[in-house]
Amino acid sequence: MIDRLRQMAIFAKTIDHGSFRGAARALRLSPSVVSHHVSELEESLGVALIYRSTRKLTLTPEGQRLLAATHKMLEAVEGELAALSVSANVPSGELRLTVPSVLSQSHFIERIAAFSKTYPRIRLSLDFSDIRRALIDDGFDIAIRMASEPKTSATSRKLFMVKRRLIASVDYLATRPAPDHPGDLAGWDWLALTPARHVPVSFRKSDGTHTTIKPEARVFANDAQALYRLARAGAGIAIVPDFLAQEDEGRGAISHVLPDWGLQAITVFAVWPSNAPRHGLIHLALDALAQTQP
Repeated sequence: MIDRLRQMAIFAKTIDHGSFRGAARALRLSPSVVSHHVSELEESLGVALIYRSTRKLTLTPEGQRLLAATHKMLEAVEGELAALSVSANVPSGELRLTVPSVLSQSHFIERIAAFSKTYPRIRLSLDFSDIRRALIDDGFDIAIRMASEPKTSATSRKLFMVKRRLIASVDYLATRPAPDHPGDLAGWDWLALTPARHVPVSFRKSDGTHTTIKPEARVFANDAQALYRLARAGAGIAIVPDFLAQEDEGRGAISHVLPDWGLQAITVFAVWPSNAPRHGLIHLALDALAQTQP
């Protein structure tokens, strides 16, 4: 098929230039090679396409039909090549991202919106879920992850950090003595994310004092926003991203427990397939999303 298409293009170029020699100059081939391809095309089709004379070339009826069809084909191909050339300068295509659902409440969503407005020809498909989706098996171009100590690799990139705090509702804290130390929280009603149910919690003060506890959670949830709403409703205490709690804390609905004791921040990072083009859409998106400050 490829040979046939090549022969058709040479045939059309021969007629357009009025001679084998003219087509040969345009195609940078020898006249004998051009003549050979046209003859091969005629033989494969079983019809004569050109009447040859010492002065000119004349199309047969079959040649006229093929020339019209070949011109349409070449115009379509040339038009598509021109469109692709424009697309190379104006990024376009589709990107599929999987993102922890809790980040939909952060400034990260504003960075995604800014990226979309900057590149209107890029279609974004966003999957917000606190259930970790598989990058390759589920067909994503970029997976946004959150971890306290992520592994570094050639196909991962840190985007930003998310600070955390221990919070509880004002009503819940009213039923408990005010704590001064993380050890005072033993026996409290801890709420925890299901993936982190067995992870110890480390606290550190500004003077360098640190301690680690391993609380026994009473309620587990696989959604950080649901966990926060449970704490806000008085079900217990929970560690949540700062951006979830700031507004409610500002209006007195919840309180920061042990504000003098800091918690390790969480790294938000991206992973992508190893065969992603270095100057493709994936890296274009990563450069934009890495500017986020939630």
